[in-house]
Amino acid sequence: MKARKTIDRILGNLLALIMGVMAMNVLWQVFSRYFLGAPSSFTDELSRYLMIWIGILGAAYVSGKNGHVAIDIIPSRLPQKARKKMRFLVRICIVLFCLSAMVVGGARLVYITYVLNQYSPALRVPLALVYAIIPLSGGLIIYYKLSDMLQE
Repeated sequence: MKARKTIDRILGNLLALIMGVMAMNVLWQVFSRYFLGAPSSFTDELSRYLMIWIGILGAAYVSGKNGHVAIDIIPSRLPQKARKKMRFLVRICIVLFCLSAMVVGGARLVYITYVLNQYSPALRVPLALVYAIIPLSGGLIIYYKLSDMLQE
């Protein structure tokens, strides 16, 4: 559990840092556009990529905190033993989805954009770096769900 708390802390701090950078980026865009009369060329793209990172990393963070949206009409009516089995089944489905879609699919996306040598137009950063957050977040969600299953 110590490792999980460390990952939670690092992930929370990283999300706060990304949000702060994104806020400063948007403020700079507004300032340069309206006060300097010369809008910055990179700020739109940077805020878009930071928003992607916040969304996907935030999903991993919320998954670790078990704060994701859940419809609990059926589980709340089940006996405790059946509810426990249903939680286990849901976690297995989440792990399988994250493994296939986020880790494997995301890694393939990163690989393809790396091999094709694709760069973002304004920032000139490799798109593989932008997309690398997908398999990373998938791995974090898998870690959290396996940890939850072992803890229960």
